[in-house]
Amino acid sequence: MSNSKIMGTYQLASRFVPVQAYRALLLRFLCCLIVPLCGASAVAFESQPCSWVEPLKRPFFGDLHVHTRYSLDASTQGTRTSPAQAYLFARGEQLPIQPWTEDGRALRSLQLRRPLDFAMVSDHAELIGEVHMCNQPGVEGFDSWQCRVYRKWPRVAYYMFNFMATIQHSHLSMCGEQGERCLAAALAPWQEMQEAAEASYDRSTECSFTTFVGYEWTGMSGYTGGNLHRNVVFRNATVPRLPASFIDEPAAPRLWDSLDRHCNQAGEGCDSLVIPHNSNLSAGFMFSGALDNGDAMTPQYAQTRQRHEPLVEIVQHKGASECYFEQGVTEDELCAFEQLPVDNIAGLNDPPGPDTGFIREALGDGLQLQRQLGVNPYKFGVIASTDTHLGTPGAAEEDRFLGHGGAGVPARDAVPPGLPDSLYYNPGGLAVVWAQQNNRDALFAALRSKETYATSGPRIVSRFFGGWNFDAQLCAAPQRIAMAYTSGVPMGGDLPAASGDQGPSFLVIAAQDNGTLDSPGTPLQRIQIVKGWIDDSGERRERVFDVAGDANNGATVDTSSCQTSGAGFAQLCAVWADQEFNPEQHAYYYSRVIENPTCRWSQRMCAAAAVNCSDPATIGEGFEACCEDTHRPVIQERAWSSAIWYTPDAADGAASGS
Repeated sequence: MSNSKIMGTYQLASRFVPVQAYRALLLRFLCCLIVPLCGASAVAFESQPCSWVEPLKRPFFGDLHVHTRYSLDASTQGTRTSPAQAYLFARGEQLPIQPWTEDGRALRSLQLRRPLDFAMVSDHAELIGEVHMCNQPGVEGFDSWQCRVYRKWPRVAYYMFNFMATIQHSHLSMCGEQGERCLAAALAPWQEMQEAAEASYDRSTECSFTTFVGYEWTGMSGYTGGNLHRNVVFRNATVPRLPASFIDEPAAPRLWDSLDRHCNQAGEGCDSLVIPHNSNLSAGFMFSGALDNGDAMTPQYAQTRQRHEPLVEIVQHKGASECYFEQGVTEDELCAFEQLPVDNIAGLNDPPGPDTGFIREALGDGLQLQRQLGVNPYKFGVIASTDTHLGTPGAAEEDRFLGHGGAGVPARDAVPPGLPDSLYYNPGGLAVVWAQQNNRDALFAALRSKETYATSGPRIVSRFFGGWNFDAQLCAAPQRIAMAYTSGVPMGGDLPAASGDQGPSFLVIAAQDNGTLDSPGTPLQRIQIVKGWIDDSGERRERVFDVAGDANNGATVDTSSCQTSGAGFAQLCAVWADQEFNPEQHAYYYSRVIENPTCRWSQRMCAAAAVNCSDPATIGEGFEACCEDTHRPVIQERAWSSAIWYTPDAADGAASGS
């Protein structure tokens, strides 16, 4: 199959209709007639072999960070979306969105222009029982004073409940001395999340849509407000009886141990991986280079972390975590993309810095730790997601952003006209997985092997390979992808040992998002390769190379109308060789694909409202932020690949424990 055909096949994943969801529901109903109590964790249907398999793999677009009515922060903002509705939305169904009228009508609705290929509801494990208890008459604790506060003053309950969970590591008193009542109440929503995933998973030969069972573990580094949040993804329908929460397992190693005891090493076919997110808000604690208690990192800890956390979320609703930018301090201006003004999730007035927890710095720290420990704890690939708190997976479009009801403006307050969210927040991104077919086993294996990339929302197609002998004319070869797999490694892989002083070469390919009839995609501007390495003195170094396209192509956007102009590229390809390679130095490489400039979501709304900051009469109520100094009217959407690593004197990266 030609590469152009491979690049185009990603569109096929949007052609299937949601009828398979109803077929799965019928199959489940028939199962329950035969097997008592056939919850998703009790019976896992065997998937049919997909009727199509792409040997050279194709990209699947999804969202692994989705909150519904069972998350405290979503429910206290008025979110009513169920896990089942979230999956229907991901498959292309229209969904009513709050705010709601008193008679129960939604004032807004939303529908994806193109369905996703996969999704996962990731409601917070913490307080899931309390949320269910306070919303379900007849459940013990429903009439407690805490639940009355929850129903009468939901935002007060949000802060009160969260204080107990994240600071005190405790359930509320209504849960009983050991939290037993709330743990019992958590069984129902956890079962519903599993059943919704099962009902929406297309196990037929069409393989049109895949779901994962999972949740969010919502940790915080005490009173610093540092974010330690992680999403847990299970490979199949065999999952623990309850999700492990920060209340019961208040440290990442304890989460990993719990997953090993109750899943990975339980001998029942359960498997899981963990994805940290928003390290940009971790106050430096997510990738501190030390143990959670501040002690020096050990090889055992590094190996455990690498095994459990092969991926990290690079962008979502609460900002980007790729790299840090400060005028006059750092050179890579593209690092300023969706950079938040604080370094912690609590909103404490602490500005970010190079050591806040950005991924590029962590990749460099991982190389240094590799030299010290013999294992790299930060050898992770990347994905993106939305972190929607409206139950709207994949809603990452700049021109239809309704807010996500997360850290920004509460969803119940996002009443038009006006901007629906704080300027600091964004629609989030998408996770992209290269796999031969769209089912749990294939996608999970790709997540585990890190053959993944992230986009800031558009469905850019991106490939990245590394090797020692790529032909300089490989872009023109009809079988270039097959040749790259044969003689190199894909994104997320490890280069084999160097044979001499010749540096590695990299094949990088990108195609713009084609878009839809009513929303065409944006041309690409350029492709970059980011190299990080440890120099002879042991210091961390990095450099960004433009390898394809043109940074000075003249493309621009008129912010008053949001009309774009100028040249661009539908596809780009390059073979780039590292001419500065030193075989004695640890290194990593990843690609970054950049679109032409477009209007950010906020500027689209400001322009549609005819806001002219030089004329105060045009600044309507709710649009004052359009004229704030912190407003960023223009963005360049992008895609980031997972890295490829080089380890000196290693037969291969895996064998060295790296």
